[in-house]
Amino acid sequence: MPGRNIPLVSGEYYHIFNKGVAGQPVFNGKRDYQRFLETMSYYQNKNPSVRYSKFLTLSVEERNKILESLSKQHNFIVKFISYCLMPNHFHLLLQQTENNGIAKFTSNLTNSYTRYFNVKSKRLGPLFQGKFKAVRIEDDEQLLHVTRYIHLNPYTSYVIKTFDELVDYPYSSLGEYLKLRKAGLVSKKQVLSHFKSLKSFKEFTLNQANYQRELQNIKHLILEK
Repeated sequence: MPGRNIPLVSGEYYHIFNKGVAGQPVFNGKRDYQRFLETMSYYQNKNPSVRYSKFLTLSVEERNKILESLSKQHNFIVKFISYCLMPNHFHLLLQQTENNGIAKFTSNLTNSYTRYFNVKSKRLGPLFQGKFKAVRIEDDEQLLHVTRYIHLNPYTSYVIKTFDELVDYPYSSLGEYLKLRKAGLVSKKQVLSHFKSLKSFKEFTLNQANYQRELQNIKHLILEK
């Protein structure tokens, strides 16, 4: 995978993407998806006192102290706008809130998850295809379309078959947007401020015809598999 040729600027939004080496699966079940989401949440924080793998070995009391400290600091290096985890890749729409935040976050996330996955699967070597890809979000319209693209990924990739399954898909932020899940990972205001109601946001997301039409106009802005 070629290196990135765009700067990652604080305050800006970026569509971040990476997939498994040779397109191989990076998630083999519910526990893998959950571990990745937990690692995302942990390394969103600026300065965790221990690595996440070490954090999990601590007592409940020690873990609670660390989480309480991080919660009080509320010091994030990135903010999640939307996300979707797929069997062999992931999409994240992030805002960088500190210099070098996206690079630091993504390095910690993928390195930590790769160590977990390799130990569990008794494998060696890289899990993801080198450096992550990044596309800068240039305006609000692109922000909305990329969010929709990310949320529709399980449907357009035939991982699930119906819109009902899409809404219930547990490994994307769509459920948070529609208030079906209270994971609290994403910052929704930037997207939802453009809609008069959750119903209109849902209609925008699930309107397949409009999606397909708009997709043709923004292919150069969206990272394909």
